[in-house]
Amino acid sequence: MNVTMEYNTTMIDTIIDYNKTFVEQKGYVQYVTDKYPDKKLAVLSCMDTRLTELLPAALGLKNGDAKIIKNAGALVMSPFDSAIRSLVIAVYELGVEEIMVVAHSHCGACHMGYDHFHDAMLQRGVTQETLDVIRNSGIDLHHWLEGFKDTPTSVLKTVDTIKNHPLIPKDIVVRGFIIDSETGKLEEIK
Repeated sequence: MNVTMEYNTTMIDTIIDYNKTFVEQKGYVQYVTDKYPDKKLAVLSCMDTRLTELLPAALGLKNGDAKIIKNAGALVMSPFDSAIRSLVIAVYELGVEEIMVVAHSHCGACHMGYDHFHDAMLQRGVTQETLDVIRNSGIDLHHWLEGFKDTPTSVLKTVDTIKNHPLIPKDIVVRGFIIDSETGKLEEIK
């Protein structure tokens, strides 16, 4: 079945064009490494755009040094969410021995919650019926979209969840930090 879709040029199209040139000019050569992190390190951090280049630069990490796992808020929401899954795989499959949890200053996930998104979802075409079906299926959207109230407390909670997870070996070093989203300065949270 051949379906032709018409659409305007998007940012993704621009990226695809750039990628073609990148590969043709062998821009990838400087990034070649393997799947094993050279520093045996995993970093769980926020997906904030300010950290895209700042985080690795401030930590002195280059391509291939560490597994960097990102989500909204650098959170572990439940003992078996995708962040923990990625960390378990990093430990057992990729040789990670240390884990850094790195939240950041002025995080958008601070004070975030379902109430914040509810009206925006409705305005973008999600129906109240859909939200009710999700809620009635056992998904607690308030919990699922909850951020945190206090960044240091959130970091400590995430570190504690990782350290005490039944599938994370006790010899794995887990430490928590807040990075300044402007200067890159790290503050360890103990």
